Amino acid sequence: MNNLDFSFEPDPWDTFRMSLNQGDTVSAAQILTILEGEDGQTLENALQDLETACVRLDISDLPKDGGSGDTAVRLKQEVQLVREGLDPKALEPNDPLRLYLEEVTAIPACGDEQILAQSGGSAEAMTNLGLRRVIELAQEYVGYGVLLMDLIQEGSLGLWQAIGCYRDGDYAAHRDRWIHFYLARAVILQAHASGIGQKMRRAMEDYRQVDERLLSELGRNPTIEEIAEELHMSVEEIQSVRKMMDNARMLDKAVRPEEEEEDPEAEQAVQDTALFQMRQRIGDLLSNLDESDAKLLTLRFGLEGGKPASPEEAGRLLGMTAQDVLAREAKALAKLRNG
Repeated sequence: MNNLDFSFEPDPWDTFRMSLNQGDTVSAAQILTILEGEDGQTLENALQDLETACVRLDISDLPKDGGSGDTAVRLKQEVQLVREGLDPKALEPNDPLRLYLEEVTAIPACGDEQILAQSGGSAEAMTNLGLRRVIELAQEYVGYGVLLMDLIQEGSLGLWQAIGCYRDGDYAAHRDRWIHFYLARAVILQAHASGIGQKMRRAMEDYRQVDERLLSELGRNPTIEEIAEELHMSVEEIQSVRKMMDNARMLDKAVRPEEEEEDPEAEQAVQDTALFQMRQRIGDLLSNLDESDAKLLTLRFGLEGGKPASPEEAGRLLGMTAQDVLAREAKALAKLRNG
């Protein structure tokens, strides 16, 4: 087995994660911006990292997502249901959401959760007492692209996690934190699957362009209303975009910490030596790969003396997408490591 290290620079996600402390809050836009282009499993792993680190999730900077087709109709119906108090009788008699709400309502709400938690009460009793709270909190996440029944199921997972890991302190706050995390997690995963990260980037770029143009034309900073009119968006949507941009600036500071001043010539010499050694090691192993994978790594690592190609550049030369380049590269490197 070959023990190779192909790291060029710190991974942006790892750098950002290491900057967080227990109890910090991370916005959905920050997560989706850093992990844009990554697959769903990578995002799930990242959210697991945040769960382990007891970091809170904030979805308030995500745009409302109406979905498509029948899902869009249902999401709009659920938004209206929540506004009107979520009366189960407003749903069809055989609607799964109505049946579930009626079932939970019929469960006796007897007992004090704090006392049960501190005394090691049964998980079933605590679950029955917490399900109403799950439904209550799930309503705050309606309209972000996830059906209410799915939100309730995810919130229930958070409730069970809260019951299982409680040790001491305010149980209600502990319970709510876990339920909120799992509800936000579901929304972020859905947003990623819907390509919200790319849409947010486009929205921020459109905002910047209009802001700069209006500043030049008006001779002053444009108002939110003026920018909203130019972009044919609501003021609420523009405020969300501005919040995303503020978060992006904070994110940039987190993933690009100021570096200590070093001797440029000495630093370049170290980098040149490391790059030469890395190229030599990989070059010796390319015979283990097929021609297409060898060509891809040659481009990506600049093995023929040129500059390493970005995923986009390599993709253009090889007729692939940047995402396919990264996936193919990962498999090729794994083959080298295990060869």
